[in-house]
Amino acid sequence: MSEILCHWLNQELKVSQTVSPKSFAKAFSSGYLIGEVLHKYELQDDFAEFSEKRISSAKLNNFSRLEPTLHLLGVQFDQNVAHDIITEKPGVAMKLLYQLYIALQRKKKSGLTGVELQTMQPLTNTKLQNMKSEAFRDRLRNLIPRQTDVSLMRVSHRFQEKYKYKDEDLVHTHLKKLENFQKLQEEQRSFNIEKQRLSRRRQNEIMAQIQAAIIQIPKPASNRTLKALDAQKMMKKKKEAEDVANEIKKFEALIKKDLQAKESASKTSLDAAGQTTTDLLNTYSDDEYIKKIQKRLEEDAFAREQREKRRRRLLMDQLIAHEAQEEAYREEQLVSRLMRQSQQERRIAVQLMHVRHEKEVLWQNRIFREKQYEERRLKDFQDALDREAALAKQAKIDYEEQALREKEMHEQIAAERVQARYKKHYSICAEILDQILDLSTKVADYRMLTNNLIPYKLMHDWKELFFNGMPIYEQASLKHLSAKPSTEQLIELEKRDLLDNNDYEEYKVYMK
Repeated sequence: MSEILCHWLNQELKVSQTVSPKSFAKAFSSGYLIGEVLHKYELQDDFAEFSEKRISSAKLNNFSRLEPTLHLLGVQFDQNVAHDIITEKPGVAMKLLYQLYIALQRKKKSGLTGVELQTMQPLTNTKLQNMKSEAFRDRLRNLIPRQTDVSLMRVSHRFQEKYKYKDEDLVHTHLKKLENFQKLQEEQRSFNIEKQRLSRRRQNEIMAQIQAAIIQIPKPASNRTLKALDAQKMMKKKKEAEDVANEIKKFEALIKKDLQAKESASKTSLDAAGQTTTDLLNTYSDDEYIKKIQKRLEEDAFAREQREKRRRRLLMDQLIAHEAQEEAYREEQLVSRLMRQSQQERRIAVQLMHVRHEKEVLWQNRIFREKQYEERRLKDFQDALDREAALAKQAKIDYEEQALREKEMHEQIAAERVQARYKKHYSICAEILDQILDLSTKVADYRMLTNNLIPYKLMHDWKELFFNGMPIYEQASLKHLSAKPSTEQLIELEKRDLLDNNDYEEYKVYMK
């Protein structure tokens, strides 16, 4: 069916817009193409008033002008069908076009024009159709939202889509930054672990080098220590003192022997003085005396030699002791110098290690400071993200409040429109009811007066007044008509003109 309709529209009628089965609902949603189809068959004389725009007022105008023509062709069309076509409900436009196609083919076979079809309709049906058209227009206006509401909904939908897109983009950016931050933390953690491992390894190497650089000085022998040297010196001094004391004792003993020998010699000399004199006198020399003197001289020489030997031996011992002391002092100085040199080396190594440690500490502090700077930058960035999120949230709240206010205003306007429509319908219904009551009371009064016999002409006039919405009872008198008639007098003049025109039309029909 869709191919048949598309071929009919595109090939036979050649409408201004190419129609395909997929774009059928959208193409006929404005009603312009339906009016063009009817204009092709010379059924829509006011096609110049149609609009191709897709705004609410244009659609309302197009379908309001289509409704009488479609009813004239006998196509089922009301405000619900029009609303479904406007909202592009699938299948509705195609069904209407199919009915229109059947009706137009039937009209083409009958050979009647649009004017002939209108003249064939009764006058009462024409007036009733006009009233139905007005009611259709009002109901369709209520069903079709205003263009401002549609534009507002589109703007709201566009902003909602934009907000949703921005929200998703913000969440995606936040997740990406969070992943980058976690990745950066992992890299920093691995870098710190590797750095600590390298620093520990470097410290171990430095300690190993320091241990290898320490000189192990052998401990001196016990006989080379200061205490041992002092003990040796004391032993030598004691031995020398003992030797000197022994020599002195020997010397004193020799002196005592010499003194005793001299005393004994002096005694013997005194005893033998007289004899010696006689002996000397008797002999020229005494060999024994000479021998004694020689012996004493020899003993004196031997004693001097022994004293000289002891003195030389004492000096040699003192010289040897002094040399030993000097040797011990030199050894002690050498040992202390070596010890001092090794201590300086160790002190320098320790200072070097301290310098390297301080350098390592400075490096660690620098890295820690850089890490703090990085954390601060990340924190500032996170704060900026939080501020942006807070601003976005506040903007969302403001937008929701604005939307709520606009919704309330829209509901208020809709309520006012509903109230106004209710009042309008109420007034129309009240007016119609009043006219029905007037007609009923008028008919009842005449039936009571004429015994249920009402003239046809009078009943016809009352119906015409009722159909045209004019009061049946007389509102004012036309006998004293002034230059500026009142509203009631104008209504009476219109009633009279209407009745006169109807009489003239009936007269013309009767004369034919």
